[in-house]
Amino acid sequence: MSEADCPECGATVELHDDIEVGEIIDCGTCGAELEVIAVDPPELDTAPELEEDWGE
Repeated sequence: MSEADCPECGATVELHDDIEVGEIIDCGTCGAELEVIAVDPPELDTAPELEEDWGE
């Protein structure tokens, strides 16, 4: 199991071994949604907010 730091609160987030770039995970400490942006070494960034399109 690998670890990375949450960019929001700085807490250590445990990542499973088969984590993939683009995967969205939650910080167990602050609840932020995080996106995996690198796997070797593991790096996290705040997940982009999904905007609703409403067909426009």
